Formats: sequence, structure tokens, C-alpha cells
Amino acid sequence: MTIEQMAEQLGVSKSTVSRALSGKGRIGKETRERVLALAQKEERKPKKIPEKTRNIAVVLPTDAYRTGGEYFHECLIGICEEASSRDYDVMITDVTGNNYSGVERLIRKKKIDGVILTRTMEHDRMLEWLSDIQFPVAVTGSVQNDFIIQVDTDNERASQDLTAYLISRGYRHFAIVLDYMEYTVNKQRYDGFCKALYKRGLSYEWSPLEFGITKYGIIENLVRELMTKRIDCVVCGDDIICTSLLSAFLAEGYRVPRDIGIASLYNSSNLSCFSPAVTTVNVPTTKVGRMVCSQLLNSLTGKEFQKKSYVDYELLVRKSTDRVFTEPENE
Repeated sequence: MTIEQMAEQLGVSKSTVSRALSGKGRIGKETRERVLALAQKEERKPKKIPEKTRNIAVVLPTDAYRTGGEYFHECLIGICEEASSRDYDVMITDVTGNNYSGVERLIRKKKIDGVILTRTMEHDRMLEWLSDIQFPVAVTGSVQNDFIIQVDTDNERASQDLTAYLISRGYRHFAIVLDYMEYTVNKQRYDGFCKALYKRGLSYEWSPLEFGITKYGIIENLVRELMTKRIDCVVCGDDIICTSLLSAFLAEGYRVPRDIGIASLYNSSNLSCFSPAVTTVNVPTTKVGRMVCSQLLNSLTGKEFQKKSYVDYELLVRKSTDRVFTEPENE
């Protein structure tokens, strides 16, 4: 019961109720006792459990709409399939950087029971806020927060395994091309790449790409830079970067893998359509979506759930790294 409702029921002003509850200000003893008695009566009433909306929100990064990345599409399919099978509906909202006003509005208007984030950032203010208000939340990724449900692939290990495989094929001069390093997944992939090279004592060129500059002119310059530095294999952070970079290599007349090998740390259908097809890390992303939704819904419905789960990956070895290395001839 609100102060206004209490005042109306007792036939006094809101300020009178406020003074009685706070114990401050002048007010008659009888009136104070009436207000306190009503307040105590309200406290003893069983609290009404909020009705479930049977809606969850899925948060997509704004750039997912521009790039058309398969990861977010397939993840969303998995989430929707699982939600539908359990009589839940999905509401989609987006986020740009740390602007989470859309999610805040859905929670304030009590339109959702839980939230799924499809990408995480270091120092993610939205996750910090959701954790502070104890609102049910799950992510596809990893975060340093035990309150949050997490479903991820071991991206660091996958990157390390792919790079180790490339080293075993004879590649020695590497570059890695990534976008925003604020994204947790990119940091994990970078760390795995570095660990594999460190174990073999190999050096590398790190060429970070800020999102949105994968336009042909800039990629063209990057291709020239990589070839000038005599890089023999470039590892791409994801399928979008790989598609742009491979197209530029082929347009410039370079032969893959004869002139340079190329691999991607995330797979998509595009990478199997190129000639040559691209060696990549394959993750069953629809399964990731189903699993993260399942764990969140289990927590919302009082069922057993896991706070941290992993989905396996596999290396798809294709022609883009099928380079034959020969020993240099003796002079």
C-alpha cells in the first residue's frame, strides 16, 4: 500500500502519514498510532508474487544488423526454438556499446522475466546493472560474475588449437586480424593465438581492425601491408573479417594458399563457398542458443540449472591452408 492509499483510507493527508512513519514532525499520538497500526497490518499481509510475463529479452549488438553475421542469426534461432518449446516468447532489443536503455525500459515496464545477452564486453555496464538489481540474466560468452548464467565455447583453446595446427603445416610468419578488443571473445582468441606461437618461439604481426572499416580500400591496404611483411599465414578473428580479407587477396591476384594461407576463428556458410574453402573453427551456434535459453528458463521456473556450460568446437581443415612447404635448396 502506498502512502497516498494509506492517507485516503485513514482520512488524513499524505504528509501526516509520512511524518508518522518517519517519526519526524509534530503529529497527534492517536493519529500516529493509527498510521503505524495500518502499516504493521500491511506488513503482515502475504506478499503477492508477481505474475510471470513468459517473455524473455534477447539483446543483439547493433552492428549485428549491419554485418549480417551468422553467429547472431543462428544463436537467435536456437533461443527461439527452445523458448517456443517451453511456451515462452522472445522480445528482441539491441545495444550500442554501453547504452542499454532498451533493456532498462523492458524491465521497468515489467514486460520480461529474464535477459539473454549474445555478446559481452569487458567492464560491461549493462551486466553490472542487471547483477546489481538481481535480474535474471544469461550470456553467450564468459564473464567474471558468478550471478550470471554463462554458455560459451573455449575460444582461447580453439584459437590455440587452430594456430598450433597451422604451425604443424609449416607456417612460420603469422598475422592475426581482429576487431574491437573490448569484446571478451576477441581477447580470448588473441590470447590463444599468442600462446600457440609463444610455445614455438615464433613472432607475429597483430593487425587490429576497428569495426566498420572493413571497406575494400582499407582492406586492400592491409593486404599490401601483410604481403610486404612476407606474412605466410593470416588468422582472422571471425568470418566477416575473413570474407573481406580473402576477397581482397583474390582480387589483388594473390593465390591462396600458394602465396598466403588464411584461416578463420569462426565458421560460416560463406567460408565453404570460396575457392579455396577456408580452414576454420566450427561452433554449433544454434546449440549455444538453445542451451543458454534452456539454462535461463530452468532458473526462472525453479528447475535445476548450470551457471557455466561449454559447447564443443571442431577444426574444419580446408584448402585455404593446404600449402606445400619445401626445404630451401642448398646454395
